[in-house]
Amino acid sequence: MGTVGKALDLLDLFTRQRAQVGLSEMARLSGLNKATCHRLLTEMESRGLVEQVGAAREYRLGPAVLRLAALRETAVPTRDAAMPVLQTLARATGETAHLSLREGDKLVTLAFAYAPTHATKVMMEDADILPWHATSSGQAVLAFLPEAEQVALLSHPLRRLTDVTETDPARLRARLDDVRAKGCAETAGTFESDAQSVAVPLFLHGEAAVGALGVAVPVSRMTPERQTLIRRHLALAATEIIDLWGGHVPPAVTALWQRLT
Repeated sequence: MGTVGKALDLLDLFTRQRAQVGLSEMARLSGLNKATCHRLLTEMESRGLVEQVGAAREYRLGPAVLRLAALRETAVPTRDAAMPVLQTLARATGETAHLSLREGDKLVTLAFAYAPTHATKVMMEDADILPWHATSSGQAVLAFLPEAEQVALLSHPLRRLTDVTETDPARLRARLDDVRAKGCAETAGTFESDAQSVAVPLFLHGEAAVGALGVAVPVSRMTPERQTLIRRHLALAATEIIDLWGGHVPPAVTALWQRLT
């Protein structure tokens, strides 16, 4: 891996729960030695991508990240364009609606919306990295990628997150055939034992998925009728978001989604 890749991997170590990271912990988490980490962080600090704070001089994301995010959203209004649709989807289904985008070999939560209907709901966090194998969003995207990319994204060790998480790449790829045939993915208890979800792929200008739109429901509240309702509203909402982004739904997927609605 090149220097740029190593530096970007360090940025990926920041999360909502781990907003500040010291040099020693950064080295431990990344598997790099402290000298290399320090050199990469110093370079990024000089460009405003990270900054040091507090007496312990821990690192956190710097202001340049905000500028880049604002520039991206201005040039390609992705999150802002999708939010009203996401909120409508949450109200229509009475459940948590969420949108994720592929970033290289990661699937990252871009936005989510809660319904006011129930006190108990599936909770989400901004910028969460979703496991490809254990979420309906991950499987929805994988199913609509070329086979070589599927193999590559499932080539890393797959963590068993619950008792029913599938970790065998061959069986997962077989499951993706079913997702592709239906136009949506459904999982129950594979990421969080008490959550069930349905997701559809999102597209721009080709037949390869760029992200996913999903609805997550507590397992205790999911019924066949609610599943049917969620599938229908997901297909309509995904079509609307793709249109707002200036993309198009592949004709074969349009046909599948018409069956859902």
